[in-house]
Amino acid sequence: MSAFENTKCECGHQNPTGTVLCENCGYPLDPEEEKSGAPLEMRYDGIARRSQKSNPSPIDRVWNFFSSVKVAVRLIVVTLLAAMIGTIFTQENAFISFDPSTYYEQRYGWIGKWYYKLGFSHTYESWWFIGLLVMIGTSLVICSLDRVLPLYRALNKQQVRKHPEFLTRQKTVYAGEIEGPEEAWTASMAAQLKRKRYKVHQEGGALLAEKNRFSRWGPYINHIGLIVFLLAVLLRTLPSWQMDNYVTVPEGETVKVPETKYYIKNEKFTIDYYTDAELPKELQGTARAKLYETKAVLYTCSADCDDPSKQPKLTAVASHDILVNDPLTYKGLKAYQFGFDDTPKLKAVNPVLVDKKTGKTYGPFKLDMRNPQLHYALGPYTLDLRQSYMDFALNDQGQPTTKSREPNAPAFVFVLKGPDLPAQGEPYMYFPKQTDKERFSQDVINGKLAERFELKVGSMDGVEFAPVESSLNIRYDRAMPYIWVGAGISMFGLLIGSYWQHRRIWLRLDGGRVTLGAHTNKNNYGMRAELASALRGMGIAVEPKSLDNGRNKT
Repeated sequence: MSAFENTKCECGHQNPTGTVLCENCGYPLDPEEEKSGAPLEMRYDGIARRSQKSNPSPIDRVWNFFSSVKVAVRLIVVTLLAAMIGTIFTQENAFISFDPSTYYEQRYGWIGKWYYKLGFSHTYESWWFIGLLVMIGTSLVICSLDRVLPLYRALNKQQVRKHPEFLTRQKTVYAGEIEGPEEAWTASMAAQLKRKRYKVHQEGGALLAEKNRFSRWGPYINHIGLIVFLLAVLLRTLPSWQMDNYVTVPEGETVKVPETKYYIKNEKFTIDYYTDAELPKELQGTARAKLYETKAVLYTCSADCDDPSKQPKLTAVASHDILVNDPLTYKGLKAYQFGFDDTPKLKAVNPVLVDKKTGKTYGPFKLDMRNPQLHYALGPYTLDLRQSYMDFALNDQGQPTTKSREPNAPAFVFVLKGPDLPAQGEPYMYFPKQTDKERFSQDVINGKLAERFELKVGSMDGVEFAPVESSLNIRYDRAMPYIWVGAGISMFGLLIGSYWQHRRIWLRLDGGRVTLGAHTNKNNYGMRAELASALRGMGIAVEPKSLDNGRNKT
């Protein structure tokens, strides 16, 4: 919108450059607006906004970009589409033991591979998604400031007497002759409008009646709520504000809750399955859990929390029998029952080193699947751990890798040192499970070293199985109350802007003739019906449709 050369209206009031209507009398300052004869553009009562400058500076151009409603809508649409893409496959933060670099391709094929490579597997924590939220918040702030300041100025300095051109170019207009003294007629009209809950201001033979002005602030209250909502969502990206982790707690063990000072213990895990009589025919013969419960104790660490060489000092702060949808709760932290795993898994083995040449046996030694030691001394021989794989596999390049963090197919690479061996030792690969030894050809991998030495477990007495594992979802969200506050403020603003309308009536008397113009930001038919009722109270019989500008010929 260009600046208008005519910055001074007929009433002599000085107006800012770019203003559409005179701030004092409402006379059209834009030559094109003045000639059109159409109902006036009453948004912000014609007062110019910063985004309408004719010669914007670079800062103004940035302001104009974010003040555009079209830009805001496009940002919201792009963000919604991105959020939808993030729901196609499971997000990485929902994994307990899967390796995301291999999981998506193995589970979903090439689509999953590119889903992971493009970063959609962690959409909601990505910089570009957070950037979109920041841009939406910036747009909301600038859109609001660009409009609320002119609106406040327009509504705070309303003049009672308006120019006839302003009145006759409203969407609701009445003009006609009156009988009797002008002051008495104006006072009587004011009384009629007050009965309809209008706030009336009089100035000589002019009148301004107004009600429900507060409804104009509804959209801006809505914006404030959305800004609070977005800020709360962004706060959730800070570690101290939000946490959503998963921990696996074997029965009888205590594990640390990641990113906190808390520890949680699984004192006892109880699982109850449906019997075949309780299941439909198509499910009979399958194991279906009816109830699974973790008897949990939550501890807080008071000393030696980060020193792996010392046992942390724990103090019990809460206990609860965790069921599905019945979490353990303590100071905003909640531990939900997520799942369980009762599949037998290796916890540790106690193998011995056998020298096939001499027939001697050295050991046994305890080899823990999850936390193996780095050095084992077995008589004159030593084993130094170089690498371990929880779920051994070979990738596309034939290199060793692990498919998960669970000991499904554990494998260990040692360096064996001792008599009749090179000083630097020789590598020896060990698979604790007999099936894995055969499947991956352990003896072929170890070559000649396998002809002389063997690591083996003598009997099942040397095998330890892990107890049933309970999977818990640990959540902590300090931002959630602010999210609800923002949503509540936004809904309050939406209700105000939707169910009330700002209605204004201007009236002036000139030589026994009344000119009346009325404006509302919505529901013009209701405005005309209300005004027609007030005029009928003055003895002027009119129909609401006759007040529609363009139909009224009185």
